[in-house]
Amino acid sequence: MNQNLKSLIAQEEKRQAETLMMIPSENYTYPEVRAAVGSVLMHKYAEGQPNKRYYQGMGIVDRIEQYCEDQALKAFKLNPKKWGVNVQAYSGTPANLAIYNALLEPGDRILSMYLSDGGHLSHGWEYGGKKITSSAKTYKVSFYHVDPKTGVLNYAEIEKEAKKFRPKLLISGGTAYPREIKHFEMGRIAKEVGAYYLADVSHEAGLIAGGVNKSPFAYSDVVMMTTHKTLRGPRAALIFARSKLMPLIDASIFPGFQGGPHLHSIAGIAIALEKSQTAGFEKYAKQVIKNAKTLSAELQKYGFKVISGGTDKHLVLVDLRNKRTTGWHVAWALEVAGIVTNRNTIPNDTGSPYYPSGLRLGTPAITVRGMKEREMKQIAKWVSDVVERVGTQKVPEDDEQRRKTLKKFKADIVKDKFLLEIRSEVKKLCKKFPIDLS
Repeated sequence: MNQNLKSLIAQEEKRQAETLMMIPSENYTYPEVRAAVGSVLMHKYAEGQPNKRYYQGMGIVDRIEQYCEDQALKAFKLNPKKWGVNVQAYSGTPANLAIYNALLEPGDRILSMYLSDGGHLSHGWEYGGKKITSSAKTYKVSFYHVDPKTGVLNYAEIEKEAKKFRPKLLISGGTAYPREIKHFEMGRIAKEVGAYYLADVSHEAGLIAGGVNKSPFAYSDVVMMTTHKTLRGPRAALIFARSKLMPLIDASIFPGFQGGPHLHSIAGIAIALEKSQTAGFEKYAKQVIKNAKTLSAELQKYGFKVISGGTDKHLVLVDLRNKRTTGWHVAWALEVAGIVTNRNTIPNDTGSPYYPSGLRLGTPAITVRGMKEREMKQIAKWVSDVVERVGTQKVPEDDEQRRKTLKKFKADIVKDKFLLEIRSEVKKLCKKFPIDLS
């Protein structure tokens, strides 16, 4: 291995060990998963489904993929006569595109959550009058919103929109909605207008497997989840569908969208699914939510406006406008302090997607380290201190002024002694709660 590349990987390992990983989409997987993903399975090409391949030498890898499918159905307590699963999708967005390709024709209608309200780009996105994503360009997409006052979904309003728009596919889920979604309501609405219901539970997958968030399966036609967030697996995705739809899903994955599956990732998924069925994982899932609720409550004590007033899941979304600053400024300053979060759009955001007004924080990875409520209180204090240190900030409208101002801000904060002192305390906390990255 090139020594510079080896050094960069070592530096990233050190960064992960010494900082607080609080982006809700990120987590620490298991050493066994990393071993499987780095195994000789990456050498094998395997187009098609188990026992229906286009290559030779498939006897062993067929058994691995079938085992992963079995574990997926067991983890979510599904009847294999009624449900099937495809474990080959490379990641969440390709999985969603494959679902659309399986169930829809170009020009068909999709109703999904608006991005700034917590939705996802792969569910269709338009900005500034332009269709941004391929799903928006291929299908007719309309959006439902959260209540502007409460930040919570109003299912009566979603029903009105569905009856007006008449979608062929209704989608729930996204990246920044802190409350549990009422899948029975979404399923009922979809059935009422003759639509398929797709529950995208990429963020909640591990919480559902751990029994602390409600399952969508009884009300859905298709369920998609990524495996690297709360489920603690490798980067990949699973597509569950009712048995009558599985042939369409399988054909859409291959040959519709992908070539050979990543068998090394599939083995890693199987390991994560095994572990999700243990008492230890259930305990972990419960603590993830306890930590998120504590973090939310503590931030509110410091005067932060938490979207929807709290959380039912693993993430907290904060509106920084009452602090007279932006998510861009706070996220960079927190990184200097050793707390890695991400700036995020919020409902009714007055900022832009690149310079939004919100901040998104998650508890899955820090819970893996063994941190509990006491540590959440300390983290909330540090976040408050960093925001106070940043002070009033805005993004200049003039391009040249914006470039110079933001460049100076980033140069100044990396030398800020106050932020570096917090970073030192964060390192001490991380050392107290080590994570196995070997």
